[in-house]
Amino acid sequence: LGYLRRFPVDKIKIDRSFIRDMGNRDTAAIVRSIIGLGTELGIVVTAEGVETERQLDMLRDNGCVEAQGYLIGVPSKAADIQH
Repeated sequence: LGYLRRFPVDKIKIDRSFIRDMGNRDTAAIVRSIIGLGTELGIVVTAEGVETERQLDMLRDNGCVEAQGYLIGVPSKAADIQH
């Protein structure tokens, strides 16, 4: 947490291990706290490893506006992405 004060942080990423285990009450509380912290500090929060609609819904319900993972799109090589 000290890094949030010492360095110019513009994004917080929630690791996929937390997203995968959001069904656990304690893990869900941690995820909500991270989203709340980012919101209060004006820092964008991105959830990594979103694979189910339920995970995405839980994140949205708690104010997370950025997500990445297989539900959103599969990883691709930059050369394969069309403009």
